[in-house]
Amino acid sequence: MPEIKVTPLGAGQDVGRSCILVSIGGKNVMLDCGMHMGYNDDRRFPDFSYITQNGRLTEFLDCVIISHFHLDHCGALPYMSEMVGYDGPIYMTHPTKAICPILLEDYRKITVDKKGETNFFTSQMIKDCMKKVVAVNLHQTVQVDDELEIKAYYAGHVLGAAMFQIKVGSESVVYTGDYNMTPDRHLGAAWIDKCRPDLLITESTYATTIRDSKRCRERDFLKKVHETVEKGGKVLIPVFALGRAQELCILLETFWERMNLKAPIYFSTGLTEKANHYYKLFITWTNQKIRKTFVQRNMFEFKHIKAFDRAFADNPGPMVVFATPGMLHAGQSLQIFRKWAGNEKNMVIMPGYCVQGTVGHKILSGQRKLEMEGRQTLEVKMQVEYMSFSAHADAKGIMQLIRQAEPRNVLLVHGEAKKMEFLKLKIEQEFRINCAMPLNGETTTITTNPNIPVDISLGLLKKETSLGLVPDCKKPRLMHGTLIMKDNSFRLVSPEQALKEIGLGEHQLRFTCRLHVQDTHKEQETVLRIYNHLKSVLKDYSVQHLPDGSIMVESILLQVSTHSEDPGTKVLLISWTYQDEELGSFLTSLLKKGLPQGTS
Repeated sequence: MPEIKVTPLGAGQDVGRSCILVSIGGKNVMLDCGMHMGYNDDRRFPDFSYITQNGRLTEFLDCVIISHFHLDHCGALPYMSEMVGYDGPIYMTHPTKAICPILLEDYRKITVDKKGETNFFTSQMIKDCMKKVVAVNLHQTVQVDDELEIKAYYAGHVLGAAMFQIKVGSESVVYTGDYNMTPDRHLGAAWIDKCRPDLLITESTYATTIRDSKRCRERDFLKKVHETVEKGGKVLIPVFALGRAQELCILLETFWERMNLKAPIYFSTGLTEKANHYYKLFITWTNQKIRKTFVQRNMFEFKHIKAFDRAFADNPGPMVVFATPGMLHAGQSLQIFRKWAGNEKNMVIMPGYCVQGTVGHKILSGQRKLEMEGRQTLEVKMQVEYMSFSAHADAKGIMQLIRQAEPRNVLLVHGEAKKMEFLKLKIEQEFRINCAMPLNGETTTITTNPNIPVDISLGLLKKETSLGLVPDCKKPRLMHGTLIMKDNSFRLVSPEQALKEIGLGEHQLRFTCRLHVQDTHKEQETVLRIYNHLKSVLKDYSVQHLPDGSIMVESILLQVSTHSEDPGTKVLLISWTYQDEELGSFLTSLLKKGLPQGTS
């Protein structure tokens, strides 16, 4: 049987460095190539030695697909293509292609220029890597080669995020990347058609969470920010440059306008301008409301939110600062946090998921004394709040996507083991399908039952419906015809049409069977007894007594003669065509039992 093999090189029972290797129909596809934010050594990159111990990856991979621009999904791409070595195509959407190199360069600056790390990719490597990228449109079927095709679907989550369907022949896999099933202030909800893949590989970041109403969360967020600012405190909101940042900026901008508040709101410079530029450029990827209002005003040009300068962090009085990155593991958000952490008036609001090992994860776990670089201890007195504005699907959303796509199997990645285990049981119970959750380096094998599509001729369909049977679209239907294979496609046609197309003459094939029946009556009486017996049993069939003394049941012919040596034994000759084989077999077994006593 054909098989699909899946091996996570990253994100197997873990969040970070998403990288999944899929083997389907003799093709090898790498899904995402991310970096782990919780490590500063070689563990931050996926382990490519699973593909090959030495040498380049080009000959082992048919293509690489990147779902979106977050670094835990694309951060290792230049390392993989330029340092390990891969020259094949890399597929991503147009917004991802535009934003990905900016975030990679920003992260490279922090890691190499500021921290002085080695064994990291260079600016030139990012440029060379991006030359291998092929941009795709939503719902466009891209032919990678003669057999392998891919198609992108809208995933919500962040600008340009996509789910991908990978197809080889009749086998298919859908990879979700990160997605959000609920629309928000700037993006729509994820959507996929009923594609019924052999396997759905889905993220499971919030596998056990069912989020409360979004409105309640927004009200709570605004209340906490407002209260802190009113008391003269400073609010730090660590975000990634694109995604939640725009979502929360729109929320605060409208609140500040409505409440006529004067406290300044700042956003990390550099990336903001670029981010807003791309939101304008890819306006079609945003939601309906933004597209409509864009004609009158651009919702990403803010009146109350100004560019941040690092000197502002020491200014007295209240302020709100959006700073990158979102998990407090480096950069400006961490610098501001260190300055403000000692004052209980201040507050840090974590609006998204934090990977283990990051400062964000530590303070959310309740740690109030942090060991920073250079063995310094930082005491955290500021208020720490977690509010999920994360653009990942919750448990309800994951179940909704499964219902929508109707996969035959599910595989969970990008989540924590315990939460995955819970969701796995829920999926298996509700949908009665297999669900796997492999570790990094562990291979899951899915056996597929490929469907072979067959076109049925209109003539054959008409012939079937003329029999008076109303077809039920939910039940399988048995159809008789001749199967013709031409140019790698199959057609089922009526035998007459097949003979005509192939140019052959028709031969009638009949099956004949002899039966011995004990009956002392005369031949004509035996024929009459058989006729009456068949009439009483086969009520729905045409049973005829012919003038020459034989009996016809549909196309089946019955003739009776007396045994030459034993007058008390009658010889029955039964003959039928292959179309009536079932009925012929039934008649034979019926008459083998003999005639009932009362038949006359």
